[in-house]
Amino acid sequence: MKLDPRIIATVFPLILVGELPDKTMFASLLLSTRGRPLSVWLGAAGAFLLHVAIATTVGVGLFHLLPHRVVEVFVAALFLFGAVYAWREGAKQEAELIEHEAAAHTVLTTAFIVIFLAEWGDLTQILTANFAARYHSPLSVAIGSTLALWTVAAAAVAGGQGILRWIPVTVVRKFTAAVLLVLAGSSLWLALR
Repeated sequence: MKLDPRIIATVFPLILVGELPDKTMFASLLLSTRGRPLSVWLGAAGAFLLHVAIATTVGVGLFHLLPHRVVEVFVAALFLFGAVYAWREGAKQEAELIEHEAAAHTVLTTAFIVIFLAEWGDLTQILTANFAARYHSPLSVAIGSTLALWTVAAAAVAGGQGILRWIPVTVVRKFTAAVLLVLAGSSLWLALR
């Protein structure tokens, strides 16, 4: 597997922006008020790593199973779905805080379980699968996505509420939607060339 720093640099900010006002960020913030921030971060980091592995595997699988044109149209449709999803989420006044209390013995395990369950079908999981299908470099996509998700988790446990004091959730979500719309158009254009 070849590592491509340009793909890492492309994926990192898009996943970071997509995850910033997400429910898992708020879950990490909430959990860090109940336990040691490092334990919360380690649990969240493990859950994110597992989700990235699943998403990149699905993305690469799509590329190998389907013809290139079909993959590009599928990726364009998913980016469009992501744009609509991000725009809708941006229209909400406040992101929801989730308070899933797993029957776990440690903060680390609780954080892992909460983040793992909350991330299923999440925008950034879908984006990671899309990037893996589009760029054909699962390792680069996995590194960019994982670093972005870990950064968001670190920001959350270090006091993520401060981020949203300066940038409203709606602005971040709408910016994400605009970027995803551009990516959808780009993928569709590549498919129809």
